[in-house]
Formats: sequence, C-alpha cells, structure tokens
Amino acid sequence: MRIKGLTLRGGAAGAPFRLVAGNGWSMRCAIGRGGLTRNKREGDGATPRGSRQILGWLFRPHPAGPPRGALPARAIRRDAGWCDAPASGAYNRPVRLPFAASCEELWRADGKYDAVGVLDYNIRPRRKGAGSAIFFHIADADYGPTAGCLAVSAADMRKLTARLARRAIVRV
Repeated sequence: MRIKGLTLRGGAAGAPFRLVAGNGWSMRCAIGRGGLTRNKREGDGATPRGSRQILGWLFRPHPAGPPRGALPARAIRRDAGWCDAPASGAYNRPVRLPFAASCEELWRADGKYDAVGVLDYNIRPRRKGAGSAIFFHIADADYGPTAGCLAVSAADMRKLTARLARRAIVRV
C-alpha cells in the first residue's frame, strides 16, 4: 500500500517531533532550528508550515541503485548545488558548482543528502527571500535541528522512498 501523506506531530513540552503516515506508522523527525513558521524568510532556520508535495528524489549514487518507488529520482553529481541567493535568477533552483552566487552543496560528506526529497515549497511561483532548499532529508544521529528542512533517519528514509505515492503530501 502506498503512503499518500505524512503529518508532522508533537514538539509540545519538549517531546520530539514525529512524522505520522496515514496507516499509523510514525518516525522521529528533526525540524529547523528556528521552529515552525507561517512566515518563512531566507536564513531564519525555520521550517515552513503548510502542505507540501514531494516532487521527487535526489540521491547520491549507491551500489544498490536509486531509491525505488513511485516518485521520480535523479542522481546527485559532485558538482550539484541549490541556489539560496535571493538576488540570483537561479534562486531556489538546482545549479552546477562552482556557482557565483551563494548556494547549498548537494554532494555532502555527512550523508544528510544521500537521499533528498524536494518539497514544493517556494518553487512555483518563487518569491525572492521567502526561503530556499526546503528539503526532506536524512537526520543527524542525534536528530539535531536542520536549517529549515524536515529530516528522518536513514533507515526510515529507505522505507519511505519505497512506499510513498506519486503525489505524496507532507503536512507541517
């Protein structure tokens, strides 16, 4: 059975956040260091509230191959980046490194971007300065805060990539 949606729950009284699937399956989830917001701004470290479709996966090549599932997947190259400079015409878009403006490097040594779900936040239409590179990626071992993304364990990410429906929605 395909999972059509995930909902962020918890966080009250210091409890960890969890993503809950429609079938009741739940997993621990890290959010942005700035908490949750309805008024996202570039660099605030907050995770934007709202419902976001997972558009597809970016993944670091692995001997086991790309993530299996209903969503499209594209390999991350060593020169892959994502522009986070509001003044750039490439703002909140993938870019090739080196890139003149500020950008996020997608090929990371820490494994956080070994599998990245691109969320449809500020993609169409783009609003300059409203936040960029809002991803669904792999968490630190201690579930430390992200820069505004959602993050789960590598094991949970492997399970999810195989089970998410094509138009899966994440509700924050």
